[in-house]
Amino acid sequence: MSNPILYFDFASPNAYFVHRVLPGIESRTGARFGYVPVLLGGLFKLTGNQAPMFAFAHIPAKLAYEHREIVRFIERHGLTKFVMNPHFPVNTLLPMRGAVAAAGQGVLPAYVEAVFAAMWEQGVDCSDPAALAKVLAAAGLDAEALLEATRDEAVKAKLMANTQAAADHGAFGIPTFVVGAELYFGKDKLGEVERAIAEH
Repeated sequence: MSNPILYFDFASPNAYFVHRVLPGIESRTGARFGYVPVLLGGLFKLTGNQAPMFAFAHIPAKLAYEHREIVRFIERHGLTKFVMNPHFPVNTLLPMRGAVAAAGQGVLPAYVEAVFAAMWEQGVDCSDPAALAKVLAAAGLDAEALLEATRDEAVKAKLMANTQAAADHGAFGIPTFVVGAELYFGKDKLGEVERAIAEH
């Protein structure tokens, strides 16, 4: 079986949560997740979906429950470094193009770790090129080369293609996992994702 896939966008705190939990699944199963950068806003447009804060704006109890689920997940997994980004919602077009560039330059894991930590542990506005450059440099990455690559038409096209491929796969939000032929959405499906990997 091919490696499981994680479609991700730094805009989603739930994507950060699963990023922190996946190493445990990898260590238990021996699987290695392939991180595929997509643009959440683009995925919403392709599928007619909306962020929960808009989709459920008229259902306060639903939003309160979503918040409680986040608190429970944080407590269950000991994610004590999490902070809600004060700039949320963040336009992640720049850092997601950067992720595509990082994949092309063979440094995607380090890039992903640096940006997720900046977004959801340090409260950085990673839509700001100067702020993103500082984050990447602090992680030992070539910030200048990565930011320059975000202007490359091939990088822009690849992010669009990834997003279309995710939609074609049946994804409508982030985080989305693919294990074998099966698609799973959301942090609450991590148990099923792990079982599916083990069964294969």
